[in-house]
Amino acid sequence: MSDSPNRVLVVGGGLAGLAAAVEAVDRGANVTLLERRPRLGGATWSFQRRGIWFDNGQHVFLRCCTAYRTFLKRIGAADRVFLQRRLDIPVLRPGGPRGAIRRTAGPAPVHLAPALLTYPHLKFRQRLRVLRAGRALRRLDPDDPALDDVAFGDWLYEHGQDPTAVETFWDLVVLPTVNVTAAQASLKLAAKVFVTGLLTDAPAADIGWSRVPLAALHGDAARRALESAGAVVRTRAGVTGVRANSSGGLSVQIDGAPVEADSVVVAVPHDAVGSLLPPGSLPAQDRLGDLGVSPIINVHLVYDRPVTDLGMFAAVESDVEYVFDRTEAAGLDDGRQCLALSLSAADTYLGWSAADLIAHFSGELARLLPAAARATVTESIVTREPTATFNGVPGTHRLRAGAECAIPGVYLAGAWCDTGWPATMEGAVRSGIRAGGLAARFAAAAPPRLPTAHRSAARIQA
Repeated sequence: MSDSPNRVLVVGGGLAGLAAAVEAVDRGANVTLLERRPRLGGATWSFQRRGIWFDNGQHVFLRCCTAYRTFLKRIGAADRVFLQRRLDIPVLRPGGPRGAIRRTAGPAPVHLAPALLTYPHLKFRQRLRVLRAGRALRRLDPDDPALDDVAFGDWLYEHGQDPTAVETFWDLVVLPTVNVTAAQASLKLAAKVFVTGLLTDAPAADIGWSRVPLAALHGDAARRALESAGAVVRTRAGVTGVRANSSGGLSVQIDGAPVEADSVVVAVPHDAVGSLLPPGSLPAQDRLGDLGVSPIINVHLVYDRPVTDLGMFAAVESDVEYVFDRTEAAGLDDGRQCLALSLSAADTYLGWSAADLIAHFSGELARLLPAAARATVTESIVTREPTATFNGVPGTHRLRAGAECAIPGVYLAGAWCDTGWPATMEGAVRSGIRAGGLAARFAAAAPPRLPTAHRSAARIQA
């Protein structure tokens, strides 16, 4: 980073940091992005094993994820994702009929009624109770902070939902979006998912996912977009602290050397941000650990032949939660099929060995897909994200930080920040856009400063 004015430094190369850097550079800032790891993308990354690409986990978005979709367009990756024409989640049960959560062309909320009224995993009275609870849920305001004091499970019980309905319907939506069960989730976060995604605008919940490895979709594409706009992107750059300095600017410790900036975006997880900022920088800095963590595990299975024609599906009465066909993204064109099983709130499985997970879930898939029982698994791997998201239980709202902190010119970004969304790609991008815009504006208003010896000695090279 040179001594030119309007210097914005972004700490963290996950989705929030990438979105912040893109927003700041688009607003005319001189941007440098720093990531301690050798790759960009944060919690969305990929690796190659024996010629097959695997993602660390299955990440999806909804049509209502407007910030994320705009970000993809900006970095030139919008054509590398698939988006359903209409929401359609096949729901399988071992030995039982196939159900679906799908929408019609009608307006919300009646767009879901035909599928729910014929949903085979619930009895007719249970289906009617689900519809009534949906109407009541639609009347909630996701921005009401009082909802964060209530567990969604308690609310569901008060609205006539029994354990079977919770397991075979409500959990199918809450688990992959909030990364906790419906029983544990904050009502505020659950209301955001249902009101914004399912119950207000009919197309909002149409599901999309990457057709390429996530590394290509996010990190590689964003690096090209940033560097073509004049930004500096540096990996393997460890930041240890951000402080205000005596010259009226900001000093960032990078691999032990101080570098000055006019504004800084700190886009790191909630369990890391406290170590980078002075005590008292955030209102609840000493309580960030109370946000907790919730893990996600993915089991990747490559079969010697196709075992399903479904692009994705969910399961009930099985330990399988969601399965996605990743054959195209894996780069397979030899007749094999790659399936990724995504396990949210996966605390139960953290202590399992990879071999046990693979054996158990290949057996579960054989119960759901007859063709899988006749096929052979040729490759398999398990990926684990023990701290994938914060724990979206009641009481988390007051712990989520806004974009600003006590240090002028320092802004926060990350899916854990207060965006109103759960810990999702949409929330991460929204937080980054907000922080990047504020940082660019602050840096543009910063007075020119004379270069110092230590500043010129610690310039960051591309």
